[in-house]
Amino acid sequence: MSGVLFVGAGRHQRAAIVQARQRGHRVVAVDSDPAAPGLAHADVAEVADIRDAAAIEELARRHRSDGVLTVVLDGAVPVVAAVTERLGLPSIGSEVAHRITHKLAMRRTLSEEGLPQPPFAAVRSLAEGRAAIQTVGLPAVLKPVDSEGQRGLFRIGDAGDLESNLHAALAESRGHEAMLEAYVEGTEMNAIVVARGGEPRLVALSDRLRPPGPGFGVAWAHVHPARIHSDQLAAAERTAERSVAALGLRDGVALAQLVATPDGDVVVLEVAARVPGGQMADLVRHAVGVDIVDLALRFALGEEAPDELVEPRHSQPLAIRFLTAAPGQLPLGRVTRVGALGPTLSAAGVVQAETYLTPGTVVGPVRRAGDRHGYVLAIADTTVEALDRADHAAGLVTVEVE
Repeated sequence: MSGVLFVGAGRHQRAAIVQARQRGHRVVAVDSDPAAPGLAHADVAEVADIRDAAAIEELARRHRSDGVLTVVLDGAVPVVAAVTERLGLPSIGSEVAHRITHKLAMRRTLSEEGLPQPPFAAVRSLAEGRAAIQTVGLPAVLKPVDSEGQRGLFRIGDAGDLESNLHAALAESRGHEAMLEAYVEGTEMNAIVVARGGEPRLVALSDRLRPPGPGFGVAWAHVHPARIHSDQLAAAERTAERSVAALGLRDGVALAQLVATPDGDVVVLEVAARVPGGQMADLVRHAVGVDIVDLALRFALGEEAPDELVEPRHSQPLAIRFLTAAPGQLPLGRVTRVGALGPTLSAAGVVQAETYLTPGTVVGPVRRAGDRHGYVLAIADTTVEALDRADHAAGLVTVEVE
């Protein structure tokens, strides 16, 4: 029996922890929050600062872990890389982890390799921000270089927007550093890539639909397969795989966020070296029959990932609709009652649904990933029908607020 240490045990890590135990592993889960729901599903639950590499290393040594990994949590990737390097366990390496989690380092690396991406500039002060506008142009996107979950992300339409939001963006950065990059119009996409021995392979490509307004960085729906024409589809595949290779990921699961522009180009927004959130593991499993959580466990333990586990087995149109407030279906306010999920789960095409709402939860406008309060996953013969089914089923979730 192999021992696996999970860094992070929140609700988005819980399913992976359960799956690891079902696979026969002894699971140690660690989280900064003693109430993290995934802790209850592990063989051993530990409470520690998941950003503290020394603390995680001590736990891995004490429990004689054969592998250490994180899912969803971008901020834990450098910690996992540092710990696994020190312990001689399978690791993506600290240099790769830095390039892939520090947005400015990522941009510079991709630029050196000639990958298509938005113009960008580092911003540490208002003066640098004003200069960056001259370089990048408007509209632009302001973001911390080392945060996650859309924290500190702002669309900048003029110099006043920069002045109003720069402090908030810098405050979300551990290094007090932000970045301004050109806002790219087009269809945003999620590309799931699996790298083996330095050879990246695109596994699934889906559209990432976003709401208008301040929550523009939050996906409120995923649709598979991506709805772009064949030439642009081929360009997206090449760009995703080249980006993962350029950042140095040799063995692991990666997410490349791309934008297909109206003029036929494809540009890279970001790359992550982990199983992504937003139910993407569920999307890939239902859409193409590939289990990226199982692959992540194999990479963490140094096991082989044979072709039959990586190659897509089919292509199933599907849609995931997240439960959000306006422009979603949920009412704004403090929740007093949540209806049963039965009607939603019984709706046509629905294969998964979940709500994170409980009495006392405050539903606010969509600003960041944490403003998604559940999801519905529906399949159909076409993407249009799948999205219609997911929308309809999401509307069957009854929520009352004060």
